[in-house]
Amino acid sequence: MTKAFASQADLEEKKITFTQLSENAWAYTAEGDPNSGVIIGDDGVLIVDTTATPAMAQDLIGKIRSVTDKPIKYVVLSHYHAVRVLGASAYFKEGAQQVIASRGTYEMIVERGEQDMKSEIERFPRLFAGVETVPGLTWPTLVFEREITLWLGKLEVKIAHLGAGHTKGDAVVWLPSQKVLFSGDLVEYDAACYCGDAQLEQWPATLEALRALKADKLVPGRGPALLSQAEVNKGLDYTKDFVTTLLQAGRDAVAEKLDLKGAMALTRKTMDPKFGQVFIYEHCLPFDVSRAYDEASGITHPRIWTAQRDKEMWSALQD
Repeated sequence: MTKAFASQADLEEKKITFTQLSENAWAYTAEGDPNSGVIIGDDGVLIVDTTATPAMAQDLIGKIRSVTDKPIKYVVLSHYHAVRVLGASAYFKEGAQQVIASRGTYEMIVERGEQDMKSEIERFPRLFAGVETVPGLTWPTLVFEREITLWLGKLEVKIAHLGAGHTKGDAVVWLPSQKVLFSGDLVEYDAACYCGDAQLEQWPATLEALRALKADKLVPGRGPALLSQAEVNKGLDYTKDFVTTLLQAGRDAVAEKLDLKGAMALTRKTMDPKFGQVFIYEHCLPFDVSRAYDEASGITHPRIWTAQRDKEMWSALQD
């Protein structure tokens, strides 16, 4: 029997948790579904990642409104993937003035935004509830090169591109006075790393740049909030292990001149014992193996995923 494509059969709703991390920071986490972050300053609110649709964003907005009536002034895109960004329009009704992203993220939207949107919606319908409320692509209104600093009243918020990893444009949001870090999908915990658009060789160095911040708390892209330096380091180590194990398997497959199906079988030998039990592992692995095989073959710039390419890859890997 052919396995259901990607996560079309995943219909189980996840429990949402809204956790205060510091005087100004909250984590919106969802049992392995995409997380968001909230920073409430003196004069407004900043959102890190928007949820997948304006309809789904209403739950996050409701959580925010349970603790503050301040306007939502800023939306930060930690990177470009549809599941992170297509809910942005909901926040304009709440006062949002800027959608902020790195140069690399802006370039990804230009290059592959439409294809990615169609691809992701077909892969994982549950994560795009209310997809009819999406008005189109989310475009940044403020694009930065390496780092910018915002002030929410007296609260300093740094937004920085510290290196590539999950994508070429990953950005983190950092509260230096409270040592709280929002990493986007540069860090995962108890969930698979989606690596379909990754820069796998560069990713570990970027993780070490995050480690150098010595965060006391970290909100990963997926998984629970990490609430101590020891937990933060566990999350960094977990992610590093995932991506380095994956890339080495890709290199081994290329060295052995295996096809993609052979690469999948080889990769499972090292990945399944370590990660087979975590959230969305089976969803991510085909895309991850494809990217690791490409990068090991010398394709440094990730190929664009389209709905058609998704299905061709999925078919090629079925028994």
